[in-house]
Amino acid sequence: MKILAFESSCDETSAAVVERCDGRFLIKSNIIASQVDTHRLYGGVVPEIASRAHIEAISSITYEAMATAGVTMADIDAVAVTASPGLIGALLVGVSFAKALAFANKKPLVPVCHVMGHIAATYLDGSGRVPEPPFIALVASGGHTAIYRVISHTECELIGSTRDDAIGEAFDKIGRIIGIPYPAGRGFDELSTEGFIEATGDPVAFYKKYKRSEAYRNPDLALPTPAVRDDSLDFSFSGLKTAAINLIHRYEQRGIPLPRALFAARYTYEAVEAVAKKLGSALDRFEGHDLVLSGGVAANSHLRRRLSELAASKGVALYMPPVSLCGDNAAMIAAQGYYDYMAGKRADTSLNASAADTIN
Repeated sequence: MKILAFESSCDETSAAVVERCDGRFLIKSNIIASQVDTHRLYGGVVPEIASRAHIEAISSITYEAMATAGVTMADIDAVAVTASPGLIGALLVGVSFAKALAFANKKPLVPVCHVMGHIAATYLDGSGRVPEPPFIALVASGGHTAIYRVISHTECELIGSTRDDAIGEAFDKIGRIIGIPYPAGRGFDELSTEGFIEATGDPVAFYKKYKRSEAYRNPDLALPTPAVRDDSLDFSFSGLKTAAINLIHRYEQRGIPLPRALFAARYTYEAVEAVAKKLGSALDRFEGHDLVLSGGVAANSHLRRRLSELAASKGVALYMPPVSLCGDNAAMIAAQGYYDYMAGKRADTSLNASAADTIN
């Protein structure tokens, strides 16, 4: 079965052709038109600009995706598209295009939840090492930080989430303040590594040793945990972000240069440890569940390493997409679209986009 899929929920326009064969997914093409350079000028995504850029790109990347895959519409069995959640104008571009294409070619149209698409990115491992429900999944990105119990390939239960900012947003905003270009994920990751090594003097096991370092005990660099201090599985990254801004201002007011690398290491450590703490609690509550990490922030090397350690300590398997599939892409929408299609999910030309998260 071959699925043509579209993703346009934020600032990447993507079209992909994915084939399901012999119980595995084969990515025939996965074309992504990124808008990063445009939005970097503004320090973040501008919704109206994103929508216009999607309109300009979607037709050409569809031709490219199909040419790369070596298929025509006659070979396509279904069309899948991100219908929610996301920026409403951006979503409408993909939904409108997919509806017209499916209707004109008499193909089934499958609306897909963007969040479930991120989880489905872990199903795209060509080796066949993929998670089987039920499992615990963290979706961490610029717009989402939530923990789900994935009951089946088409059913999720929200068990924990951020009460304010998402983890990726928290990295981007503080990154901009300390001079890391948008999107700040990779730059923050690299700067944090410098800070961890500076703090511990160990270029390999720096994360494990960090909490015992003088830098961690330095009161001038102290930051709060984003893990909500109750029995819930919730986060609050707004408090971490605000405390970080105040810390930066204190250095400015004293006329002392901010130790950027050490600061980035502490900020990253608090964010990662909060995630590990809440996921550890989730795994304790739901015994026998493996762990999935997905979303754009799943590319963070410190988070990947820490959750690998957590999974090993709990005796469960950890599944993560390759870094190339952590960000928004249409291949993951195709993977989720396959399971939604098999479950009988369909839409007609009345399909509308929704900015709201449909899994809660």
